[in-house]
Amino acid sequence: MPAPKDSLKDRLARYRHIKISVIGRKSGQTISIPVWFVLEGEKLYLLPVQGSETQWYKNVLKNPTIRIDARGVGAEFRAIPVTDATTVKPVVEEFREKYGAKDVKKYYLKFDVAVRIELG
Repeated sequence: MPAPKDSLKDRLARYRHIKISVIGRKSGQTISIPVWFVLEGEKLYLLPVQGSETQWYKNVLKNPTIRIDARGVGAEFRAIPVTDATTVKPVVEEFREKYGAKDVKKYYLKFDVAVRIELG
């Protein structure tokens, strides 16, 4: 039987999007949304579509607990906000590579922040 993190990582390597769940900073309710991601070794990067204005990103700043769900295999992690432009830029490039520059341009409005999740 593989460890849950292994099967999560296996799924992350195969899928193009995942579901994240965060705790609403005002409501205290769990909010789940589908997002794109890039996987870099043991690090998972998320790019909020409206940058620092994105609601789920603001929720993560208040409560860094984030649940990742890759089609039924999930785990809870601590979200680490990335605000340094030199770290955000390569993440944006990886998103463009994975999803296509046109689609990234179409869906993403602001590239001032990212979120890192340490899987290992």
